[in-house]
Amino acid sequence: MGNPLLIFATALALAAGVTPLFRRVAARTGMVDRPEPRKLHLTPMPLLGGVALYLAFIVALLLFGGRRYVSELIGILVGATLVSFLGIWDDRWGIRPLLKLGGQSLAATLLFLSGVQVAFLHNPTLNFGITLLWVVGITNALNLLDNMDGLSGGVGAVAAAFFLLLAALNGQYLVGSLAAALLGACLGFLYYNLNPATIFMGDAGSLFLGFVLAAVGIKLRFPGHPDKITWMIPVIVLGIPIFDTTLVVISRLRRGLNPITNPGKDHLSHRLVKMGLSQREAVMACYLFCGALGIIATFIMQARLVEAYTLGGGVALAGLFGLVRLEQVELDEPWR
Repeated sequence: MGNPLLIFATALALAAGVTPLFRRVAARTGMVDRPEPRKLHLTPMPLLGGVALYLAFIVALLLFGGRRYVSELIGILVGATLVSFLGIWDDRWGIRPLLKLGGQSLAATLLFLSGVQVAFLHNPTLNFGITLLWVVGITNALNLLDNMDGLSGGVGAVAAAFFLLLAALNGQYLVGSLAAALLGACLGFLYYNLNPATIFMGDAGSLFLGFVLAAVGIKLRFPGHPDKITWMIPVIVLGIPIFDTTLVVISRLRRGLNPITNPGKDHLSHRLVKMGLSQREAVMACYLFCGALGIIATFIMQARLVEAYTLGGGVALAGLFGLVRLEQVELDEPWR
């Protein structure tokens, strides 16, 4: 693959340059997110930031990504394009949850068929099932996490930065190029999306971001390190969106609400605000949590079996404690 630094710089410049253009297009075409009781913004916000993310990522890879791993790269780009299209459709006209889930499953299947797949279970059926669960789960986790200015894009950037580091340490050229392009695109977009945001990424961006991070996590390999350890690494790097989704699903089910059709201010970020942080502080806290998890994942890569599972178990226990503690935070209503 190409030079990750050049790919990163290209994606950064493109995202920073075209995001204002899509902000104007969104305002003129009515592609805006209107205020609702469950949302934090008070004025209509342009929604096409995700298209800027997508274009910056794709163009940087096509220009400087090289010609190796063509079939796998095509599978990732086609799948990312499909989920982005679904996101645009949902942002503009709305889409039924089952149809959106079906499209995401198709994108994950295309990814599997292109060779980007979980392989450590050594059983094709089980590998396909875990690949599908991982890709669809992470895709939607980043979509759910996109509930506060700069949150999903920033967490995605931190995760991409650690995937880039891990790829560099293990000579993973395709992963390095993908992570570099995603990191640059996220940072270029974040300039306009940090609080107070002037544009949102919308479902087109959050679904795209989640899909690519899921694909990168699958594709990352660790030569010389056993699968019984390294399977934990992408899970821990993406621990914040996984934790947020788990918290929301458990909380809504406990209160007799449908986790899909009853959105509200019950996410990790909202609960941190209720505990006394400002919106900016809550987002920065999530960045720090994500960075800490990335450091732990990097240590696990070099750890022995007992050390790795001790660290992994510690992360799981901390997550369980966080779920219990945050579930005690009083929530805002009404629900939609």
